[in-house]
Amino acid sequence: MAKQDVFHSDMKRESGLLLDLPRERAGWEWMSFFVHRLAPGQSLELHSDSEEIATVLLGGKCSVDWGEGAREIGERAHVFDGLPYALYLPAKHRASFRAVSTCEIAECRVPSQAKLEPQLVTPETVKVSLRGGANASRQIVDVMPPAFPADRVIAVEVYTPSGNWSSYPPHKHEVHNPPTEVDLDEIYYYRFEHPNAFAFQRLYASDNSRETVVTARDGDAVLIRDGYHPVVAGHGYNAYYLNFLAGSAHSLANTIDPAHAWVASTWNGDSSGLPIVKGPGGS
Repeated sequence: MAKQDVFHSDMKRESGLLLDLPRERAGWEWMSFFVHRLAPGQSLELHSDSEEIATVLLGGKCSVDWGEGAREIGERAHVFDGLPYALYLPAKHRASFRAVSTCEIAECRVPSQAKLEPQLVTPETVKVSLRGGANASRQIVDVMPPAFPADRVIAVEVYTPSGNWSSYPPHKHEVHNPPTEVDLDEIYYYRFEHPNAFAFQRLYASDNSRETVVTARDGDAVLIRDGYHPVVAGHGYNAYYLNFLAGSAHSLANTIDPAHAWVASTWNGDSSGLPIVKGPGGS
C-alpha cells in the first residue's frame, strides 16, 4: 500500500487532539506529530524517557511549567497574529501546560537520549527573515534552527503571500552527504485564515519516477519523505505552514533541483505583502 502523503486535522473539535500522528501511523522513522486544542482550564502533560519534544504555541494563552515555576505565555490569538512561543523539552524532562484561554499546541517527538536542558523560545528570540524574490518571496521564522541546542529536531514557521511560491526553487534532503545534503523527513502543517483557502504542493522524486500534487487546506499535514516539494498559495489566501524536520544530522543542508535553479537569477526584489506577521514593537 502506498504511504499516505496528507493527514487531516479534526478542526471542529472544541478540545482534545486535532491531529494524532504517531510515527507508526505516519510510516516513518523519525517524527511523531500531534496538535492539541485546550479549552480554558484544561491541562496537557508532556514527558518522555526516550524522545525530545518540540512544542509550538499556535495560538492562545497558557501557563507552562517545565520545572522552573509556572510562566504565562502566548501573545498571538492565532498564527497570523504574531510570532510564536515554543518550548523544547529534552528526554527525561517534563512540562505541564494549562490553558488560560483556548489555545492550540503543536507537538513533535523525535527519538533522543541526548542530555540537554529545556529551552523556552519567545517572540523576542526567534529570527525573522525574508527569502526568495518576486512571486517566490516568503517570510521565514526560525523557531528552532540547526544552531538551537536540540538533538535532532528543527522547527520553522513559513508565511507565503497569496499566489506566491514557497520552498522554491524546489529542493530535496533525502541522502546523507554532508555538508552538501542530509537525509531529513519533514512535516508541513498548514493553517489558513479563510475557510475556503488552499495551497498546492507538488511532490516529485529526484529521478522523476514518481509525482503527485496534493491540495492542502486548513489543518492539513503533508509528509515529505524524499524528493522535491515546492508549494504555491492559492490566489487570495495567505498560507502558513509549520515545518518540523529530523533525520541523519541536525542540519538543513539540501540540494536544489538543477532543472529549476536558474529561476533565482531572475528575481528582482521582494513581492508586496511581506512581512505577514510582525514581532514585538512592530518589527
